[in-house]
Amino acid sequence: MDFSNAKTQQEVAQIIEESIAYIRQQPGHSVSAITNMENMYFNNEVKNDFLHFLKGNKPYIKISSVFGMSGLARILFNGLMKITGRDVRSFENMTDAQEFLLK
Repeated sequence: MDFSNAKTQQEVAQIIEESIAYIRQQPGHSVSAITNMENMYFNNEVKNDFLHFLKGNKPYIKISSVFGMSGLARILFNGLMKITGRDVRSFENMTDAQEFLLK
């Protein structure tokens, strides 16, 4: 999923909806997901959108990683992981995020 350079909550929400349409059509625990969050807009509304997104995707995701988060986004992201019970690993760059998925 590519949230990079999404500049508004509406842009982020649109990407979430497109991702939901794909992910939730897949067999359970079959999706390996990598998410680019470089330069993504982040506020409390986006946090809430991601909360519902992550919870709803849990039955479909086999393994997941993200990269490119800012400091504030990373703090909020870590909180979301605790709330949703998801194990999504965060990395500084795409190469490390991809390598994690291939292990």
